[in-house]
Amino acid sequence: MLMKKKIIDAVLAGCLLSVPFNTPMQAAEEYDLVIYAINTETEEFDRWLSAAEQACDIRIGVVPAPTDSDTRQQKFTTVLSTGDSSIDILIANDEMVTTIKDTGWAVDLREEVLTEEVLPQFNQTYIQDMITAKDGAIVALPSYKGAFALWVNQKILDLTGMDAIEDQEDFEKFCALCKEQGIYGYGGAWEKTYVFNELMQFVRMFGGDYLDWTNPANLKALEFMKKMVDEGWTPMDQVADKYEQLDQKFIDGKYGMMFNWGTGSDFEKAGMLGEDAIHMIDTPLFEKKTVLADSWCYVLNAASEHQEAAIRFLQWAASPEGEVYEYECFGRYPARKDVETELIDERDMVRRMYANYDENYEVRGRDMMPQAMDHISTIGTLFQQYVFGVITAEDFCASAQKAVDANR
Repeated sequence: MLMKKKIIDAVLAGCLLSVPFNTPMQAAEEYDLVIYAINTETEEFDRWLSAAEQACDIRIGVVPAPTDSDTRQQKFTTVLSTGDSSIDILIANDEMVTTIKDTGWAVDLREEVLTEEVLPQFNQTYIQDMITAKDGAIVALPSYKGAFALWVNQKILDLTGMDAIEDQEDFEKFCALCKEQGIYGYGGAWEKTYVFNELMQFVRMFGGDYLDWTNPANLKALEFMKKMVDEGWTPMDQVADKYEQLDQKFIDGKYGMMFNWGTGSDFEKAGMLGEDAIHMIDTPLFEKKTVLADSWCYVLNAASEHQEAAIRFLQWAASPEGEVYEYECFGRYPARKDVETELIDERDMVRRMYANYDENYEVRGRDMMPQAMDHISTIGTLFQQYVFGVITAEDFCASAQKAVDANR
């Protein structure tokens, strides 16, 4: 039965992704709900899907989202913008939700999902920053709580003789000592659609504003990232790297530290997660203690003809039971505070670090423009040109500000 379900889903996905999205699909009629989903290739996806079907008493069809970020975004936007009803719920990242949150293409979830009783369990700052429309509608349901943490390889930290990386001076010292050992002190995912995360993180750490490139702090952050390349603290060739490549290089011991999302599941699979191996540390103080927040979210298509089943699914996904399955199947940290408290041991590294962030750091969603991917690609291309010496830092800031102004 499970194999048959997978074959049906594969046929449906192939049809939906190879023809116009508003073409009727007979295969979709076999389901009460169709989801555009990530994680479909993971070992636990079928377990999560079965749990959702049983809890909601519905049959769920799955359209796997493309792994390429540009293609995934384009498919997502096309479905919603054309009024295509063949997909009911779409799982989207912040970039995708930003693009559509003020369009009316997604259902406001306040009345039936993120109700007055449920909403307080979720991170209010993230909800306001990332998934609340100008009219107050909440257009998505967070599936987990994420933070852009600084990770260190403890073995490399021990090799340098340092105990901690507490501020900018320590950060630079660690990088320099790693270089003496033939190791890059810092590693990044600097592919043009990924580097905005680190650029935004450093801009905020220097006290800047990612959407105001006239701010002198932004220039300091930009120049600091170039300095890491010039000093040999981080490699130029990571301009081709996304997180998959970054994680593997980190596991291989090529980098001493990095900023990254997630709870360390890849490091755990590699036997490299732990206080004596790879683990999270406090984000050092440059000018400001700040951490980026993220999530992948469920978006209900306003054109869906199966909204009753969709609401039932979203209510389950927002429930403690749904959050437990999200954590157990995908290793993603619970978005609900009550589930976090009940499910995660207080000695857990991620829980301790996230609690530290909530208490001692500014934790905010990321600054994004309405045409999110276009803007991200533009800034990423400018950054790579700057790192390669094609343009100056001043050129970068001027062009970045033009891109911000044009995208407002």
